[in-house]
Amino acid sequence: MLLRQNRIKDPLGDRVFMAFNYLFLTLILLVVLYPLLYIVSSSFSSSRAVIAGQVWLLPVEFNLKAYASIFRSTQLMMGYYNTIIYTVFGTIINVALTIMIAYPISKKTFYGRGFLIILLMITMFFDGGLIPTYLLVKDLELLDTRWAMWLPGAMAVFQVIVARTFFQTSIPEELGEAAQMDGCRDLRYLVSVVLPLSAPIIAVMTLMYAVGHWNAYFDALIYLRSESLFPLQYVLRNLLILNAADPQMLANTSQQLRDQGFEQVLKYALIVVASIPVLIMYPFVQKHFVKGVMIGSLKG
Repeated sequence: MLLRQNRIKDPLGDRVFMAFNYLFLTLILLVVLYPLLYIVSSSFSSSRAVIAGQVWLLPVEFNLKAYASIFRSTQLMMGYYNTIIYTVFGTIINVALTIMIAYPISKKTFYGRGFLIILLMITMFFDGGLIPTYLLVKDLELLDTRWAMWLPGAMAVFQVIVARTFFQTSIPEELGEAAQMDGCRDLRYLVSVVLPLSAPIIAVMTLMYAVGHWNAYFDALIYLRSESLFPLQYVLRNLLILNAADPQMLANTSQQLRDQGFEQVLKYALIVVASIPVLIMYPFVQKHFVKGVMIGSLKG
């Protein structure tokens, strides 16, 4: 009670500013949240209610026919499997290569450090272009293989710079000197000391790279020809944009139901199914994500 009486009130200008700030952020939240809520509600509603415009907040005439049709589709399940493979192994390759180049250039004693950083920076502003990259992938005989989804974008320079800044500012040089005095070699020091202390930046890179792989479809459009290798986003592109629905999804659907807009509900359900894994993963790395981004970006 005494603390409340002694509490200094904020100036009127600050309180007005905070009120408008909360109001503005609430509007932004509604603008971002409502489309997601509408898609989820529509995916659980009947096609008749969706076409009639009766769905605007909560599901109407709840049913799971669209989801049942999706999980019957071999094409979609194969896309799901391929995307998981691309995301898991692609992220491992990305993070490993990023650490392998970011850690050496974070050391001031590394010979050629400045020249290597300049070369990396140049690639941020200039690249080889689509056709030369395609010809390179073709000459390496990577076309229509999983490696075409992993190697062309195996390392992002932006992530290298963020990781290098983290190593420079968060791992004291005295720690390395102490490890050397105890006979610890560089590789052992990196694996046993540096990486366990770098969980925030590794979490940031993992999330960034994993989301990139999960949403990738353009590389598949350019480099892949076999349907058995298509990722989920490429399959969704065909279904949502080109309206090339998998016949297995509509196998048990009557013509009357199709006429009532069942394919529209199917698209909403596809969007939900494709977004769930990323939405599930994000809360587990959110703590490290915020910390890693702040450390890696502000101390540069």
